[in-house]
Amino acid sequence: QVQLVESGGGLVQPGGSLRLSCAASGSIFSITLMGWYRQAPGKERELVARITTDESTNYANYADSVKGRFTISRDNAKNTVYLQMNSLKSEDTAVYYCSADNYYGRAYWGQGTQVTVSS
Repeated sequence: QVQLVESGGGLVQPGGSLRLSCAASGSIFSITLMGWYRQAPGKERELVARITTDESTNYANYADSVKGRFTISRDNAKNTVYLQMNSLKSEDTAVYYCSADNYYGRAYWGQGTQVTVSS
């Protein structure tokens, strides 16, 4: 089992920044991929960014809508993945979920953290 706990959400004005954190615990040795998804009211959950846990590859990919504004990173020593969000827009408003995939293909989810971009 893998447990994920997100933090860092909140209310921010358009153009502002937030950093989300996701701390993993449990069977973390089995995790191969971690990422962030988001779900806005009335919409389906969508991928924001993902990153491999293998330090030799350090591969990350992003949704087109956040490229150049968001950065995903990880600290393997702290078993934590981050999402730095800059130049936030109202359309970034959503509940953001941390995810982790293990090498069996099973996905784990955090409880979600609300991000609201509004003036």
